[in-house]
Amino acid sequence: MAHFSASTSLTLMRKTAPFLAFRVAVYFCIAAAYVIATGTGAGIGYGIGGFWDNETHLSAAFYGGAAGLGLTGAVLYFFREYILYIVKAGHIAVMVELLQDRTIPDGKGQIAYTRQMVTERFGSANILFGIDQLVKGVITAVTGLLEGLFSFLPIPGLDRLMAIARAYLKVAVGLLDEVMLAPCFQTRAENPYDASRTALVLYAQNAKPLLYSAAWVTAWGWVLSIIVFVVMLVPAGAVVYLMPGQMSSGAFVFAILFAWATKVALIEPFAIACMMQAYFKVTEGQIRNPEWEAKLDRVSGKFKTLSSKAAQFAGFGGGKSMKEAAV
Repeated sequence: MAHFSASTSLTLMRKTAPFLAFRVAVYFCIAAAYVIATGTGAGIGYGIGGFWDNETHLSAAFYGGAAGLGLTGAVLYFFREYILYIVKAGHIAVMVELLQDRTIPDGKGQIAYTRQMVTERFGSANILFGIDQLVKGVITAVTGLLEGLFSFLPIPGLDRLMAIARAYLKVAVGLLDEVMLAPCFQTRAENPYDASRTALVLYAQNAKPLLYSAAWVTAWGWVLSIIVFVVMLVPAGAVVYLMPGQMSSGAFVFAILFAWATKVALIEPFAIACMMQAYFKVTEGQIRNPEWEAKLDRVSGKFKTLSSKAAQFAGFGGGKSMKEAAV
């Protein structure tokens, strides 16, 4: 049994429509940047290749397009902290407010309101990004613990089954690092490191039901993403047709880009809304189990880092010294 309601998630999507529009604008602009840079690179390569034979002509267009794609990826890599800070954390914050029946502004005011909430909880983008990376590491450690439990079962062919299970577990827990941000907003935590630590312990205590929900959410998310990819092959093919040279593989790449943009702009927030419901429902009324804290301390150096940073943050006086505690 999945511990969430799809209708509740759809309601959250409807009530946060301004933020969804913001996500669509951001991620489709990113996809468009890839397409434009690739097309420009292909055009430049095609032009330069004109000085040689026809085969070199086409190869230059391909390498020019690949260079444009790679350069755009490198530039956007440096904006990943800002995207997490403004887009992802902001949307999580506003969905948590709605799940807690708190009042939020309508329209574009949602974005400014949640940016203030993210700033109050985490301070700067680099602090939030650092916490997110630590949380990912701890979730990986918890997943490893679950894999270890299965390895002791005397089941024929278990190795092959576990290889499949490991691959799926890694995909299924892909959104859980973002879900772990939700308790920080739910409790109005002043110490984001300690709040993240608590969230991770509660996740570890309830990993089985939460992973069950994650399995369902992940399966449906990928089914929808594949459908979007197939649909996007048509406009992607049209874009490639307008490019110089023979870039038949470009349609496939661009379809992936547009499907990715749809997934992170629309499908991903729905999945996070489902998993936040599951997390809040399963962990309601629970406190940190010292045994699980000790276990995570043993298996995850990143959990220890979270603990030390939580102590530093408290020692520096909370929000007044965000930067010092992040060092």
